Amino acid sequence: MDNSGINSEQDVRRPVAVVTGVAQGIGRNVAEVLAAEGYALVLADIKEPTETLAAVRDAGAEAVATVGDITSESHVARLVEQTQERFGRVDVLVNNAGVSLLSAAEDTTAEQWRRVLEVNLTGPFFLCRAFGRLMLEAGGGSIVNVASIAGLHGVADRAAYNASKHGLIGLTRTLAAEWGGRGVRVNAVCPGWVKTEMDAADQASGGYADSDIVERVPMARFAAPGDIAQATAFLADAARSGFINGAALPVDGGWTADASWTSLRLRKR
Repeated sequence: MDNSGINSEQDVRRPVAVVTGVAQGIGRNVAEVLAAEGYALVLADIKEPTETLAAVRDAGAEAVATVGDITSESHVARLVEQTQERFGRVDVLVNNAGVSLLSAAEDTTAEQWRRVLEVNLTGPFFLCRAFGRLMLEAGGGSIVNVASIAGLHGVADRAAYNASKHGLIGLTRTLAAEWGGRGVRVNAVCPGWVKTEMDAADQASGGYADSDIVERVPMARFAAPGDIAQATAFLADAARSGFINGAALPVDGGWTADASWTSLRLRKR
């Protein structure tokens, strides 16, 4: 395939997805799943997503990459411009870029608080607002925000992170209410603990061990990035989820469904 531009009627009909935070982990897996499903891709990250770009092109996807900070309105404007110039439209936006912070509330600095909310909530709002305008003009589209079960419950030592993910779910529901009648669906996936580079960094800080997660999850394992990617692709696709709007879908192996204590849970395995 010639990746220099759109060269056939088939390419014009190919759905276009913008995915943020694609250099590793969940974002890379989302990009690869969407590539396999026939999407053209705009890959966005704060660092060059070289390996992800190569992987999706190897899978046959037409794809471009852009580097920048999603908390910058000017960068988001350039991302929209690049998408329009290359593909002429956008069908799906996946807001995956995010940062973690393990810190007791009383020890969390104003700078830390603001940075987490900027990346995890303000940046996604900028992207929803900018690409949502294009979708509304076109009369259709799907936005999937990658939230967390930390947006559904409280988790100790994560005040800033929890607040940002609760806010992202609130934003999801509000936009679903505003835009659903105009053809644009907005949903969220809420992963449990996922084996990614972010998890490795959090564990290295001494916050928890594998056993803490495995013993808590009824399905007795961490999520894999592919678990989240498949759920994201489902919510993105109107053919499979066309009447789902404003949902916050837990992809957590049953974590949020289970109020058992640990010994009871483990006796059932």
